[in-house]
Order: sequence, then C-alpha cells, then structure tokens
Amino acid sequence: MAAKFAFDRPDDALHALAGRLATTQVQPAIEVGSAVGRVLAQPIVADRDSPAADVSAMDGYAIRIHQLQTSRPISISAQAAPGQPPPAMVEDAVVRIFTGAMIPPGAEAVIKREDTQESGHQIRLSDSAMTTRVGQHIRRAGENASAGDRVIPAGVSIHAGHVAAAINFSCFDVDVFAPVKVSVVTTGDEVGMFVNESPKPWQLQNSNSQAIGSLLRRPWIDTVSSTHCVDDKETLIQTLTDRLAASDAVILTGGVSMGDYDYVPDVVRHVGGKVVFHGLPIRPGKPILGAATPDGKLILGLPGNPVSATIGCRRMALPLLAKISGLNQWLPPAPFIHLEDCGYKTLPLHWMKLIRLTTSGTAEIVPSQGSGDLVSMSHSDGFVEVPPTVADQSPNPSGPWPFYPW
Repeated sequence: MAAKFAFDRPDDALHALAGRLATTQVQPAIEVGSAVGRVLAQPIVADRDSPAADVSAMDGYAIRIHQLQTSRPISISAQAAPGQPPPAMVEDAVVRIFTGAMIPPGAEAVIKREDTQESGHQIRLSDSAMTTRVGQHIRRAGENASAGDRVIPAGVSIHAGHVAAAINFSCFDVDVFAPVKVSVVTTGDEVGMFVNESPKPWQLQNSNSQAIGSLLRRPWIDTVSSTHCVDDKETLIQTLTDRLAASDAVILTGGVSMGDYDYVPDVVRHVGGKVVFHGLPIRPGKPILGAATPDGKLILGLPGNPVSATIGCRRMALPLLAKISGLNQWLPPAPFIHLEDCGYKTLPLHWMKLIRLTTSGTAEIVPSQGSGDLVSMSHSDGFVEVPPTVADQSPNPSGPWPFYPW
C-alpha cells in the first residue's frame, strides 16, 4: 500500500493533516452552565481543598479510639450536622455526626450508627465497632484535590460533571474555544433539492448536504453555510475562495476522483491548499482528499457517493474538526466490537462495514449494494473498520474491530 498511497492507515493521514491546522480563538467568560458541549480553553483550578475540611463519610458517632476499650454506655455530648461548625469533643463522650458534617477537633474516627445500640442520650458499642481504626469513615481535607490543583484540564468538551466541579470550586465563568466555522459544499450537475417536484431518473436529491449537516450538529461546530456548486471549475474556485474566507474548514463532496468533471484537486491547489493526501487505502471513500491552507484552515474533499461521503465525514472530518476546536482528545480510541459474521471476502484496504448492534452485545453486517445504497445506511447503527486482511490468515475475521456510531 505504501507505493500507491501516501499513508497506509487513516489515523496516520489524520495526524499528518492535523499538524497543519490552526485552533480557533478563545471566547472568554462564558457562564459555565451555558457552556455544556463547548471546549474548555483554560483549566479549572481548585480555589480550596476538597473537601475543605475533614468530614464524616456516614451517619454515626465521632469518637476517640481509646473509647473502644469500654463496655459501659457512652454519653452523647453534642451533634455535628452539615453546614454548621463542629462542636467540641467532651472527655469520655461522643458526638452524634451526620454524613458530610465536619469532624470535631480531637475526634479520631467515626463509628457507623448501625454499629451501636442507642438509648436516649447514650450509646453502647456493638462488637462490630471494636475493630474501628484511626481515621475510619473520615474523608480527609484535600483528598479529592488540594488548593491550586488543576481539577479539569483545558481541551475537554464540557459536560454536567465538569459543571458541578467548576461550581464547587467557585468557577462560575469559563473561557472556551470558539466553535469551528464549517462550510459544506456539495457538487454535481445531477444533484439538487427537488421539493416541489420529483427528480428525473438522471437526477439525485442532495442527501449529502443533510447527512453531513446532521453529523456536524455539535456545540463546538458552527455550520455557517451549505452550498451546492455545479461542475464548473471557475464557479468552484470562486465558491471555495468565498467559503474559506468565512470558515475555519470547508468540506466538499464529489469531484475528487479522476473523471473529466472532477475539478476539486486542481481547485484546492489553485486556492493555495497544500494537499497532504489524495487517496487512502479505505473502502468506501478511497479518492478522499485532505489539504490545509497556509493559515491552517482545513479543506476536506469527500467522494460524492452518499455512503462514502457520510462515512468519510464521520471517520475523517469530525476528528479534524475536533482538532481545530481545541479538543485535546480529538482522535479518541474507538470502542471495539465483535461481529457475528464478517464473511470470507477480504480486501487489501481498511474496509468500513455498515453494522447494526444486536441484543447479545455484538454486531451484524448490514447487507449493502454499495456506496450509493442509502437504504442499507439507514438500517445501520454505524460502521466498523476492518483492517486489510489475508484470507488464509483470517478466513472469518470477527474482530473485535473499532466501531464508529452515527
């Protein structure tokens, strides 16, 4: 494969192109609850220890260890509750304490309430309490994080857990990266949106613009335009030039192969794009083109066939856009899944196979008639990537293989 393609593996191509891309600008002081799904640009730092003090891990009684040696009833001198300063420990007495309450000064452990026999203002320790150790059932100050620790790194997509932690450390506003501005350009004289009339047999509905648009609906992406361009070189040059001026990335479909009307490779070079790869050992989508402009903008040319375009967007476009967005895990490892039956046919390519998940926790291949079969894609939950195999080594390769859900 090395003699025919610039890269043997899709991930190698992604890394090579990603290194040429610029990250979006920073938007400061966004209210953290409104920033869910956005990419954090500055780390969240603990403003104090967490917990801020020693606290009880459960309901029970705060004691000194030497009190375990008595079999007599022990008096309850006070109560420690969450949200209140702790009471003082009284000699030869315990303090009733609740989960999350501060440990009274001098207390050495907490005995679970169920390990005592309660009677009015006294308790008697059960045998199960006698093995209590110093520090047991106490959450120490700073055991989650110390003041000054980075508790959430930059480059993560903010979720509810991040919001909770940020508020806990008094971080009400966060700096985030601006959403990636993406333009989608579909091409082809045969393609259109036929809403009030049926397309002729030689015409196609523009499913690519809608499928790609749906994959791009993420808080860290801003799809600024979706344009269709006929198969005319000068028109495509002007369209791509205009879209690059308004975008961080342009995704094109169609016109990337070797036909008489496949103008995209020449047009990309004409507008200053540096082509990193044109063709990868993948099926479907082998003619895919990846380029970057001198100022770090992405140009990705996907094949026009709708299954190829949709798979290419999921497998190649989304990671590259994630890199532009500032996500540190822009190419996260895909989950692996076993196939019930991969079949005996093999290819010297990375084969993206449409699959649907089964109730047994595996997946089955969705029968397909090729990269124009939108019916098969509609029946799938995503696709697996089966690497190049040799029939006599893997006559029925069931995996596990990396899974890319829609």
